[in-house]
Amino acid sequence: MKCSSFLTVRSYECDSYSHVNNAVYLNYLEFARMDYLNQIGFPYNDVVKAGYFLYVTHVDIHYKASAFLNDKIIIETTPVKLGAVSGTLHQIIRKEDGTVCAEADVTWASVKNGGIPAKLPKEFLVEELKP
Repeated sequence: MKCSSFLTVRSYECDSYSHVNNAVYLNYLEFARMDYLNQIGFPYNDVVKAGYFLYVTHVDIHYKASAFLNDKIIIETTPVKLGAVSGTLHQIIRKEDGTVCAEADVTWASVKNGGIPAKLPKEFLVEELKP
């Protein structure tokens, strides 16, 4: 299931070259991942209350074009892999005109208190997490 998230570039996200700083794209990806979880009905707050967390373990990002102040941004998030304790989401950041600004594969792992890898309980595994 592909989900789309939307935002507008804010002034404090731009660097001295007047475009979005490369590190800010990681914030955009994080925003869209949480929005994706909300859209698919993943009960993140319940997962945390049960003592589980989703940690980002790897980000492979490719920057393709710059975004600028007030650009409308669309971030598409699609699951591409789901294992026993980890998964990978493919994310594309586009401008409103379709220009791809960045593309990333983000790997996450499920952990219990203390950062120990652990399977999520079945009641938290919503169908839309699967590719």
